Amino acid sequence: MFRKVAAYLLCVQAFFRLVSCSPEGPDSGASVSISLRSQYLGAEAGSAWVSVGAQGSWTITLSFDGPGGWATVEPSSGSGTRADIRLRYEGNDTGAQRSVTLELRSGAAVSSTSAVQSHDDGQGGGSEGSKGGSDTATFGWLELPATTSGDGLSFFSRDMEGRKYVSRDKNGMRNWSNYWDNSEHLSLWVAYPLNNALRSNGSRTNAWGLDPQLRDSDQPDLRGGSYGGGWARGHQIPSADRLSYAANVTTFYGTNMTPQNNQFNGGIWARLEEKVRDYASRADTLYVVTGCLYKDSEQVSGRSSGFAVRIPTHYFKALLYRGSSTYATAGGFNAAGFLLPHDSSISGESCFDYIMSIDELEEHTGIDFFPGLGAVTGEANASLIEAESPDGFWK
Repeated sequence: MFRKVAAYLLCVQAFFRLVSCSPEGPDSGASVSISLRSQYLGAEAGSAWVSVGAQGSWTITLSFDGPGGWATVEPSSGSGTRADIRLRYEGNDTGAQRSVTLELRSGAAVSSTSAVQSHDDGQGGGSEGSKGGSDTATFGWLELPATTSGDGLSFFSRDMEGRKYVSRDKNGMRNWSNYWDNSEHLSLWVAYPLNNALRSNGSRTNAWGLDPQLRDSDQPDLRGGSYGGGWARGHQIPSADRLSYAANVTTFYGTNMTPQNNQFNGGIWARLEEKVRDYASRADTLYVVTGCLYKDSEQVSGRSSGFAVRIPTHYFKALLYRGSSTYATAGGFNAAGFLLPHDSSISGESCFDYIMSIDELEEHTGIDFFPGLGAVTGEANASLIEAESPDGFWK
């Protein structure tokens, strides 16, 4: 239902864009425009990016379809074209959807756009909506980075059958986990264990689908194609890392995707993914974190998925090897990090030009990787493993 509403609102917005002009007429060149990255908002408190097109100074005012005050816009005034404006909204526990209209004025020119907020009824894409909330420390899995309370991101995990992971006793092996940014509609990272047994046998399903743990209206719908704007559907956990049928299907969820440059995706990134599988083939287990950096990006995708999704500026991998002492630094472990600029110009380069220690990767990303390692190896060994510059086995 929300996608139909969004489609209608987009039509209304397009109409306003056509008629918004200065008193001198449509040929004056003084048209203005305002658009939201998402025309529908999740039930939980959050924010959405707003873009403004204007030649002079402007103001934005909000109007509500009922009781107001649950949304604000920052800044509400400015000048020229900007894409860094935030619509912030409170959680909706009213039991009914509600809407807000943003009106942009610049001189006599006017443009407007609207958004609908869903309500917290526990229905939709998942029985729990889009609420994660689990602390990664409670799982004790070595691949999981530390999470930060109150950062607005949500943690999800699933088993090899695509169900929410509860416990090994109840539903078997863990598959992959993700740290979801509901405001930006992508995962900051995806984490998973990898070896030949977990990879299993089978083939790529291309079963593009929606993640059942999130509301349909909160996630990109990539079933019919990519994001738009020429950006590819880039896997975080590659399809080839989970080849049993049910597990492979989960790798095609929109929550595992980011908008990625085609040359980058098919070039240096694909070669690094293949190298990760080679590392895993020589390990008891390779613990993998794949993610992207996007907070400083001003680029967004097209709206084919239902959202204009922020384009990552960098992609990273944090790898923790566990296995033979031949390759291990300390306590049976070894580690390496990779941080690649998201740029087609490096598609033909070697991924080893971007290899670094885990400590260096943490400094660049602000993420605490492998926080549980010290409990297994001792804190002194864990510090040694994360500080060591990758060599030998990794190259």
